Amino acid sequence: VQLQASGGGLVQPGGSLRLSCAASTNIFSFNVMGWYRQAPGKQRESVATITKGGDTNYAGSVKGRFTIYRDSSKNTVYLQMNSLNPEDTAVYYCQCLRGYTEYWGQGTQVTVSS
Repeated sequence: VQLQASGGGLVQPGGSLRLSCAASTNIFSFNVMGWYRQAPGKQRESVATITKGGDTNYAGSVKGRFTIYRDSSKNTVYLQMNSLNPEDTAVYYCQCLRGYTEYWGQGTQVTVSS
């Protein structure tokens, strides 16, 4: 399984970005797909997840600003990020869980700065 993350970049505070995570296999083979992030000097944290059934869960700090969704025709999971602030600066990783096996994509850098 390969996960290809993309969409990061430099954005001003208040701006938006959309991250993409393209899987090399049918995304419905995964129980959960999600996005994590790791800021410098901090532990990796969960940002948003979506289950096979479509249930979503968000970290409190992003709720109402970020939206996770998927396109099964493209085997891709997205993270729409709005109202970005400097505290959202981090390397973002996509993760998929199949049973007890985790798959990780490479990180994509998101920098929020004026």
